Amino acid sequence: MEFCTLVSGSSGNSSYVGTKHTRILVDAGVSGKKILESLAELKLTGNDIDALFITHEHLDHIKGAGIFSRRFNVPIYATYDTWMAMEDNLGKIGPENKRFVYAGENCIINDLCIRPFSIPHDAVEPVGYNIFAGEKKITIATDIGHITDEIRESIAESEILLLEANHDEEMVQKGSYPWHLKKRILSDRGHLSNKTAGELLSSVVDGKMKHVFLGHLSQENNEPHLAFDTVEKILTRNKIQVGKHIKMDMAYRHNTGIKVEL
Repeated sequence: MEFCTLVSGSSGNSSYVGTKHTRILVDAGVSGKKILESLAELKLTGNDIDALFITHEHLDHIKGAGIFSRRFNVPIYATYDTWMAMEDNLGKIGPENKRFVYAGENCIINDLCIRPFSIPHDAVEPVGYNIFAGEKKITIATDIGHITDEIRESIAESEILLLEANHDEEMVQKGSYPWHLKKRILSDRGHLSNKTAGELLSSVVDGKMKHVFLGHLSQENNEPHLAFDTVEKILTRNKIQVGKHIKMDMAYRHNTGIKVEL
């Protein structure tokens, strides 16, 4: 089982998960050209992708979804309300490529089992994804306004986790954003701060979790080194050593991330 972020940040998001038999993308929030360039770095083409899963309808998660689906005849999976909200922005999608997923229900594609879980965000029906191949589990959890029991349970026992560390709260407060946007980011349907990401990780890291990627960083209200250091300090206070108990890396805004294999 392989995992790699193609891009991750407030300007666009897309991740790759695959086995020898099945390859999927989660989100396609950049141009089709950029997605293909990133896939080429993994020695893959658009024809290798079996399905595209969407977390929610915001542009930084769907920008390239329509063109990618049409060019390579790839089915798009999303919740019903997400489909209703994003359909006009995707362009024409054939009925055979319009697929639905439901939080808490398994979606089977060859040897992958994809299970969406509900997340609190200012979208109509947003989800994160648990992705299983046999006993192996990868979780993608971004665009989270606050932590719920469902999120904790969904992250538990993951071997690879992409977790949002969107902003530093002080940078948001002191930054140039208008108040309504600051309020949105900091709300319980906004985004996860570095501090909250660290606290969540401290409560779910177990012997099974091997690798964490911090992603979906704000360009205006965060810095990669700040996100990493903040989370690492919180983990250390909770007797979890990065490099010993768990590996932690950043998911890059414009570049293909580190590929991890299970």
